[in-house]
Amino acid sequence: MADALRQPTDAALIAASKVEGRPVFDRAGERLGAVKELYIDKLTGEVEFAALSVGGVMGLGATYHPLPWRALTYDTEKDGFVVDVDRERLEQSPAYDVERLSRPDYGWGPEVREYFGCTGAPPD
Repeated sequence: MADALRQPTDAALIAASKVEGRPVFDRAGERLGAVKELYIDKLTGEVEFAALSVGGVMGLGATYHPLPWRALTYDTEKDGFVVDVDRERLEQSPAYDVERLSRPDYGWGPEVREYFGCTGAPPD
């Protein structure tokens, strides 16, 4: 799978299914977790959040921390994403169980935007 992520494609696109499970690191290279799911705005088609799975064993007991998609940068050397958030800030960020994260009326977007300073419309 790593080679598939590194190969250039039309406009550097990647299938959402290949993003799920990718590791997420802080700037110091410490692994924070892995991407659980992407959340796409139905009207614009833009990815708005990536839910980061933290802790747990084989998905049990994990917490899910939505991060603004624009906060993640893909790093080909790490074959994963890097975010400018350290473990302490991540652990203090809004976290949800998988049930709340997956509900259609999730309601966590405003809380996450406020925590990460992403209030207002996304930049063009």
